[in-house]
Amino acid sequence: MQLNFFSLNTDISFKRINKLAIPALIAGIAEPFLSITDTAIVGNININGLESLAAVGIVGAFISMLIWVFGQIRSAISSIVSQYLGANKLDEIKTLPAQAIAIVVTGSFIVLMITYPFAKQIFSFYNASGIILDYSVEYYKIRIFGFPFSLFIFAVFGVFRGLQNTYYPMIIAIFGALLNVVLDIAFVYGVEDFIPAMDIKGAAYASVIAQISMAILAAFFLLKKTSISLKITMPFNKEIPKLVGMVLNLFVRTIALNLALYFATSYATNYGKEYIAAYTIGINIWFLGAFIIDGYSSAGNVLAGRLLGSKEYKKLLELSNQLIKYGLVTGLLLTGLGFLFYNEIGSLFIKDQSVQQEFNKVFWIILVMQPLCAITFIFDAIFKGMGEMAFLRNLLLFSTLVIFIPCLLIFDYYDYKLYGIWFTFIFWITTRGIPLILKFRRKFLPLIEKK
Repeated sequence: MQLNFFSLNTDISFKRINKLAIPALIAGIAEPFLSITDTAIVGNININGLESLAAVGIVGAFISMLIWVFGQIRSAISSIVSQYLGANKLDEIKTLPAQAIAIVVTGSFIVLMITYPFAKQIFSFYNASGIILDYSVEYYKIRIFGFPFSLFIFAVFGVFRGLQNTYYPMIIAIFGALLNVVLDIAFVYGVEDFIPAMDIKGAAYASVIAQISMAILAAFFLLKKTSISLKITMPFNKEIPKLVGMVLNLFVRTIALNLALYFATSYATNYGKEYIAAYTIGINIWFLGAFIIDGYSSAGNVLAGRLLGSKEYKKLLELSNQLIKYGLVTGLLLTGLGFLFYNEIGSLFIKDQSVQQEFNKVFWIILVMQPLCAITFIFDAIFKGMGEMAFLRNLLLFSTLVIFIPCLLIFDYYDYKLYGIWFTFIFWITTRGIPLILKFRRKFLPLIEKK
């Protein structure tokens, strides 16, 4: 099951970390890049561009929720594989990946069948109405068919991460992102005498085709570049119950995360179409920043599980300290770039001046929280790598139910609108990050002293 090109040392040097982080960073950009591409291209449609953009934002929030809920299989697989790698016992879980992939893909088809007939009711729940609701239903009923392929990709990426490889996921992500851009332009705007302009439906078709193509490429690399088989064998691997437990904990955790995103999207929609359009631009940029930071988060995830498996606690603490520095630098660079092109970024997505005005009012809040997001996301990934899913579940439940929702309600009461939404995100991120740092140090400092 071992890959002949993997270095099986526990080097945590700057070079080693970046060898994992940079490909993971590029791979991580793929999903938000798909959404941002749709956002930018759909927002510039000549007819009902504003309504189309709002619909893409609403559907994007719901599909992101589905992907994040079920895509947690990536973290669970990565955690188990990396810990077995650190303990030099990979042969004991050789049947696990195929079984895990089969479980999550089966679940995705069930979700597709349940949600497809109720698309109108789902997006009415997001306060969409009129033409925005019609566009949302139209877009979703195409885009949802890419969902099973997205989960397959996530699961395969989890296997590669567990095996300390982020290179092939990067190749797959680059391919999918570039294909999506080309197809988006061709399908949304049309190609004269060849492809008719399909507007918002074209964006959905482009995303689905890109996801199918990425899934095929992921299967190819997994089968050709590793000794892992996609053939499902019985009985279930002994780690399946542990994996299912991790996924269930992450499932609850991600429901809490997406509850926060639902409330934010719903309130922005209720404020008016200019507000939901501005929020859509902002949230997609925020996602992009999160996935850029995910490069170092992924390195933490990959290495933490392995170091824990080999009981190298001192190196694990050193790793966390290094990643804090790299994350802060990355977050500050994102903040600086955002302020440098502050007035130009909104115009890339839509020409409507009222939307640009609302976006520019709150964009600075998104930018200043980037360093804080970096630290939170890095420690979140480290805890996933160590398999601490129950603690992550409880922490996010607290952050969402006790902090996010009450703060959002208070800001809404005082009519802060988008200011209130983004200030709430800052409080939410803070209460997610600080407890992780404190628990990590309380757990491993005594273990280091014992050694």
